[in-house]
Amino acid sequence: MKLLNNYTFLIADDHSVVRQGIALVVKELFSNATIKTAGSFKETLTAVKENKFDLLILDINFPDGNSINIIPEVKSLQPDLKILIFTAYDEGIYAMRYLNAGVSGYLNKGCSEDEIKQAIKSMMSTGKYVTQIIKDRILDSYISKTPINPLEKLSIREVEVARLLIKGYGNLEISDLLQIKKTTVSTFKNRVFEKLEIDNLAALIELFQLYFEEGK
Repeated sequence: MKLLNNYTFLIADDHSVVRQGIALVVKELFSNATIKTAGSFKETLTAVKENKFDLLILDINFPDGNSINIIPEVKSLQPDLKILIFTAYDEGIYAMRYLNAGVSGYLNKGCSEDEIKQAIKSMMSTGKYVTQIIKDRILDSYISKTPINPLEKLSIREVEVARLLIKGYGNLEISDLLQIKKTTVSTFKNRVFEKLEIDNLAALIELFQLYFEEGK
């Protein structure tokens, strides 16, 4: 059943097949919809500056950057614009970061067509959409009083060690910089990996890019 609402959509994704596929789904739901597309951040920002949209369906990664950086600019241009992240990136890792940044929904590209439709309809009717996985994470965090941001589990010293590891310093260099024993550095490193449930430096770098805020 098509809903005859004159909504305006912006579909921003660097893959044309995704833009075309989502456009078809939108047209199936809202036959009178106006749909514009963008293949880069530059095109996305230009479109938002020049047109009023009801919903922006936005990927995370583009050749010219990461969408976490343009969300504040998009919201400053159109404060009421609803944003649905549609990406291949794992919602368990990325969704809360984007929801905290100001988007109203998050959907993984591995979902079914029915879920895409459900998400878009929910965004238009209620202004938000999150999967059961994210609802469970929020509820678990509330009940167990554990932070959704995993870096909040770390002590100040553990954060210091983690940041130096990310910058490429070895255990001996960290030992000299922080004036602690090399074995203590190893202990802190093991605690960081254990608390964050990771086992390599690449995963540590990714978590800090997502969750660490300077000044905290």
